[in-house]
Amino acid sequence: MAKENKVWKKIEQVLILVTCLAIMVVAAIMRDGRVWGHELHSSEKDTTAAVSAQTVDTMRTLSDGTVVVNTTNIAKDVSGYGGPVPLEIYIKDGRIQKVEALKNSETPDFFNQAKALLTRWNGKTIDEAQKMKVDGVSGATFSSRGIIGNMQRGLQYAAKNAQEPSVLDKMDLSAKTIIGLVVVLLGAIVPLFYHNKRWRVIQLSLNVIVLGLWCGTFLSWSLFTNFASSGINVWVSLIPIVMLITAFIYPLFGKKQFYCTNICPFGSLQELAGKTSHKKWKMSSKTVKRLNLFRQILFAVLMALTLTGISTAWMDYELFTAFIFQSASVVVIALAVVFVLLSAFVPRPYCRFVCPTGQVFKML
Repeated sequence: MAKENKVWKKIEQVLILVTCLAIMVVAAIMRDGRVWGHELHSSEKDTTAAVSAQTVDTMRTLSDGTVVVNTTNIAKDVSGYGGPVPLEIYIKDGRIQKVEALKNSETPDFFNQAKALLTRWNGKTIDEAQKMKVDGVSGATFSSRGIIGNMQRGLQYAAKNAQEPSVLDKMDLSAKTIIGLVVVLLGAIVPLFYHNKRWRVIQLSLNVIVLGLWCGTFLSWSLFTNFASSGINVWVSLIPIVMLITAFIYPLFGKKQFYCTNICPFGSLQELAGKTSHKKWKMSSKTVKRLNLFRQILFAVLMALTLTGISTAWMDYELFTAFIFQSASVVVIALAVVFVLLSAFVPRPYCRFVCPTGQVFKML
């Protein structure tokens, strides 16, 4: 009987996981009209646009001799945060005149920050531009990576060196990514075998400083929808992939809310804030139940808004984005500060009573 109950519980978990994935797919359709990089067209206008995109000239020459390289087709596997970030590179007399960004699905606030990179190659020869080491814009890491990757692919094509890039070319081997990957792997592995209060404080601090403030990488509904919409570029998404495994796969093996407890930067910040005060507010069981009910109702409302196509904008206002403070809205930053201060008296209040992303993990 006990074995049967365990089997049914696993089946229930899997069904809930499939349901969550289905919701993410619907969210991607409602927001971007795309699933896993494939456009879904509902009108003749959309179909015409799709055919136009497929037949776009990778290289064309203007009447004044300017050569324009369009990266739409040659950099399909190079993504920013929301998907492909196609560019047009204008080259005249062997030098880059300008770089223009084409339509993309990046979050406007983040992409506007990253667009500062577009002038970095102006005036350079193709050879000089290929040798340049361009750093991303702080606060818009993924969008920056998309722009830089598209430039590299476009320059390769312009130099008649458009061979398939090697695995090392595809991977992001920057110090930020390598250190971030080490930190997330520590969070994913060490708690499985080792429990120590001092080490936990170190891990929580690394989560906040490296994953949150430096890398700006965390799980959120916006990230889920972006992946469902554009697919996952494995080579540049290693840190989020590890996070996804701890969030969705670990619970199937009994590790409940592992990501929230051991990796989430904002959860880590709240726990660290809680260690600054030994005086905690006492809440009755009735109050806790009401707050839990509030979280469930909030989640239901947000899912209804998403599934009906009324609004997906709420995804950009989850408090995790406060770590990318250069681009985060004032409202998000203010709310994040309030919840961190509240954490000194109530253990992880945002995680327990509000977080829409955490509700998915709790369901599992």
